[in-house]
Amino acid sequence: MAREEDLLRSILARSPIVATVVDRWPQIGLPDCWLVAGCLAQTVWNDVFGLPATHGISDIDLVYFDGADLSQETEAGHAERIRALFADLGLWIDVKNEARVHIWYAEKFGNTLAPYVSTEDAIATFPTTATAIGVQPRPDRLHVYAPFGLSDLLGLIVRPNKKQITQAIYDAKVKRWQARWPGLRIVAW
Repeated sequence: MAREEDLLRSILARSPIVATVVDRWPQIGLPDCWLVAGCLAQTVWNDVFGLPATHGISDIDLVYFDGADLSQETEAGHAERIRALFADLGLWIDVKNEARVHIWYAEKFGNTLAPYVSTEDAIATFPTTATAIGVQPRPDRLHVYAPFGLSDLLGLIVRPNKKQITQAIYDAKVKRWQARWPGLRIVAW
């Protein structure tokens, strides 16, 4: 796992998107904040397939955990501030307080969700094993959290994480990703 983490760090360090986020990390200033999911996986896929670093990346996901403030207004304020911080990247910045996801999840996706207890708890429910990943800059190096390990991500395997998503959500993601990265190996639902 340590060698896989080092390989991931090396790939992410070459990404102008990830490098910019990491360089400005102190300005983000959110509790238990992580750069997560698609942007990371897609950065790896681009690197392995020899594609431009920004190919297919449409957004950056930043998640944090603040159980003391579950207001939509505070989350929206953080999102607006952070979008301004990264406006030069030309990408949508999605900022979510994972402590409040259970409040809106049922309305958006049709089923209820138990409240998360941490950001890591939320990451472990992300739709695929390859995208259930987060990184967080720390003084010594980029800390990696990958509850399913990094083998699928680095092996270009997309496998469903059925903890929370539906087959329809998974299939839609797979279809979109296969169009951009046709060399991915897809594990059927």
